[in-house]
Order: sequence, then structure tokens, then C-alpha cells
Amino acid sequence: MENNRFKPECPLLGKDGNIFNLAGIASRTLKENDLGEKSREMWDRVMASGSYDEALNIIGEYVTIVGDELKMDDESFHIKME
Repeated sequence: MENNRFKPECPLLGKDGNIFNLAGIASRTLKENDLGEKSREMWDRVMASGSYDEALNIIGEYVTIVGDELKMDDESFHIKME
């Protein structure tokens, strides 16, 4: 696996931890980023893995695992302190 290639952000934290669910979300993320071949490669490796932890580590090689929290820039907050 190349370490310097693009890894799209994938909101997996807080999701149903079933490995098939997580791999499906990661696969969709890869496809949405025009990485369909990487999606198939990831699935093959996940299905051949020997444990949940190994499968999760494989997913992490293909996507950057992030939370599903709202992302707000500084302009989204209009707090007045008087």
C-alpha cells in the first residue's frame, strides 16, 4: 500500500460497528471519490482478513476515518459578548 496517496475522509466513528457496514460505508466513500478500483481491492482484502481488528486496519489504509460531527467554519458562529 502506498503511504502518500489520497485517502478520502470517511465518517465511520459513531456508526454501527458491524464490519460489513463499515466496509460498505468506506466502499461508497471511495467510489464517490472516483476510487472504484481501490474499493474493490479494499473489499477483497477485508473479506480475506482473519479478524475484526485486521479488517478495520485495512479499511483505515484506504480512507481517513473521521467522526460524523457537523463541520462548521468560524463564520457559522455569531456569538455576541457584551
